[in-house]
Amino acid sequence: MNNLFILLQAEGQAQPGSSWTSLVFILLLIVVFWLFFIRPQSKKAKEEQKFRDGLQKGDKVVTIGGFHGKVTEVKDTTVMISLAPNMEVEVEKTALVQNGTRVGQA
Repeated sequence: MNNLFILLQAEGQAQPGSSWTSLVFILLLIVVFWLFFIRPQSKKAKEEQKFRDGLQKGDKVVTIGGFHGKVTEVKDTTVMISLAPNMEVEVEKTALVQNGTRVGQA
């Protein structure tokens, strides 16, 4: 119990500059987190949305399930894809990637 009181007293006697150091460290962590996690994800999402908005008839696409095909018709949220002669399927735009490579990958 005495150890707890000693620790609490030591904490109350913190140096005046340590609060600024802690604040700067927390802000630095937030900036690093934003640079390495949030910013790349939002950039990738914008590129994917740009691809989906720019889909046109004749574009080659791959579904996230691995089916390769050509766009035959574009609707609001879906597209018709020709997978083989006389075989068309309707898929959501969100289930498409461009030319077999995911947007944002080399």
